[in-house]
Amino acid sequence: MKINFEEKHVKWGTTIFIVVLCSIFVFFAVYRFGALQKAAGIFVSILSPFIYGLVMAYLLCPVYNFTVRGTYALLNRGGRSFPKGLTIAKGLGTIVSLIFMLVIVTGIIWMIIPGLIDSIVKIIDILPSSMDTFREWIDFKLARFPEAVAMIDGWINNITDNIMQFVTERLLPEYSSIAITVSESILGFLNVIKNLFVAVIICAYFLNSKDTFAAQLKKIIIANCSEKTAEEIFSGAAFTNKTFGGFINGKLIDSAIIGVICFVVMSIFNWEYTLLISCIIGITNIIPFFGPFIGAVPSALLLLMVDPHQCVYFLIFILILQQFDGNILGPKILGDSTGLASFWVLFAVLVGGGMFGFIGMIIGIPVFAVIYAYLSRSINSKLERKGFSVELSDYRVDCYRVKKENRKGLWSGGKKNEQSDDNSEA
Repeated sequence: MKINFEEKHVKWGTTIFIVVLCSIFVFFAVYRFGALQKAAGIFVSILSPFIYGLVMAYLLCPVYNFTVRGTYALLNRGGRSFPKGLTIAKGLGTIVSLIFMLVIVTGIIWMIIPGLIDSIVKIIDILPSSMDTFREWIDFKLARFPEAVAMIDGWINNITDNIMQFVTERLLPEYSSIAITVSESILGFLNVIKNLFVAVIICAYFLNSKDTFAAQLKKIIIANCSEKTAEEIFSGAAFTNKTFGGFINGKLIDSAIIGVICFVVMSIFNWEYTLLISCIIGITNIIPFFGPFIGAVPSALLLLMVDPHQCVYFLIFILILQQFDGNILGPKILGDSTGLASFWVLFAVLVGGGMFGFIGMIIGIPVFAVIYAYLSRSINSKLERKGFSVELSDYRVDCYRVKKENRKGLWSGGKKNEQSDDNSEA
């Protein structure tokens, strides 16, 4: 007996198989979440050079594209055709991009490391005198309260005993495990250096082959999707790239300007740790919303060790600088690249930071902006198919500001008949 498999049966069977497979995967993910998380960590660790390389290439794409276009136009000016002009332009674009990245990283390290070493040396120098001054102040204040002095002495003795007990009973017996942990940390650091070196090579390959990869991906999508679906995918990819590129590049430019402004102002007032604090403020400003405050805390503590008055003035300056960045500079550079309200910006930063740490706080906003845009588009499409309005103002709670006939038109799909008008007038 010959069995005929029609196309619809094959589609139904494939759908059932995929549903069962996804159900098994979800059950395994929930029941064995620890093992799945460990496997994901190993997988990400293996792919970390590729992730680093792709991130580098994405950030360097504007520099690469600008160099390639300029070089190619220069080689083919006057209508002539230069042999292998595109190959030369791509090679020069790759070299310029990598040199640009090397200069930026070297400049940041050169600004941070010497300032950090100088800060540590100064703190070590002033720490004994600061502690003596603090101890004298405590003794002067507690001279009239001998009971408080006795209680504080008891606390100090108790803390000292606990520290000695911890060292003798926990720290020394576990010396071998501590040594192993330190060794693993050193090996991990060397592994990161190795991954970064490989990532630079991957970055160069990706910059030169990104057009080929994009063409291959388009070919796969067009082969497996309808024309309408393929166009929607391409449109969504372009929107995602525009959102991410506009936000990240704009935020980097904005943070660089903020760091320069901080350096200039601190140099004018002759405050301490000018270069180090300016780098900290500029780098942490990349984090939306919380960045200026995260950078201000350690910077203020550094100034507090030197001069409390400088610390107060610095905090006032950071508050003014944050207002300038949030209300004037940031909107001018970023514009409406995300389209998110302030509440959703805060939500995206908190959720992204809670899930993925520092990187999540940076990319949380563009990721949420893309998800928000897709959800809004889907909801608006469903409302249009039902004949309802897509304007948000038509759904606000304070609808008393809307005329009565407009509200009636909303719930009738924008169509009013004579009967409804007669009933409203009655």
